[in-house]
Amino acid sequence: MLEIRGISASYGRIQAIAGVTLSVPDGAVVALLGANGAGKTTTLNTISRLVPVTAGSILFEGRPIERASSHAVVRAGISQVPEGREVFRDMSVRENLEMGAYGRSDRAGIRQDIDRAFDYFPILKERLQQKAGTLSGGEQQMLVIARALMARPRLLLLDEPSLGLSPVLVEKIFAIIRRLNADGLGILLVEQNASVALGASSYAYILENGEVAVEGRSADLRHDDSVRRTYIG
Repeated sequence: MLEIRGISASYGRIQAIAGVTLSVPDGAVVALLGANGAGKTTTLNTISRLVPVTAGSILFEGRPIERASSHAVVRAGISQVPEGREVFRDMSVRENLEMGAYGRSDRAGIRQDIDRAFDYFPILKERLQQKAGTLSGGEQQMLVIARALMARPRLLLLDEPSLGLSPVLVEKIFAIIRRLNADGLGILLVEQNASVALGASSYAYILENGEVAVEGRSADLRHDDSVRRTYIG
């Protein structure tokens, strides 16, 4: 589904990632791990075309997207859930969901997808007219995932979905992530909690200083002593 070949990206004179190569098979969950500043979010942002690619290529379903616009990437079938639960705080839950379908004109389909979002996240139906900024942290995380789904993606880029959440809420969020994947959605997951991410994914890449340092089947990495010492604890 997604194939990244040797991409590099910089912020001014500072190189954030260098020669990153990874792939996400159709319908798979792939984890992207590493310490803060390793280049995980930058990698997602290059896919979404929020950060320019200085070298390498990005293919989505066989088509190059490394020079596409951000809105073209969304139309192609990729949605990103940003780190930090960036809801439109002064807009209602419904308005946030509708913003996720900004590029669509099929009103009946949009209504159907809002109902589908409620199936995944029933609490959002109860909060429909509430301002997003007044939701709890867990509810805001559910909302940004639901908002991304409104674009009908085939690949979801998830950036730190467990950040700042209690263990109980983390379990709930990852149960939903597994359900989304079971329903056919491909997921590239950036996650600081390596143990949880490896448990939810089939394959993983570990970034170090902007480069892929380790990769392999998630089940194997979970039981690799050097990986456990360095990244899991």
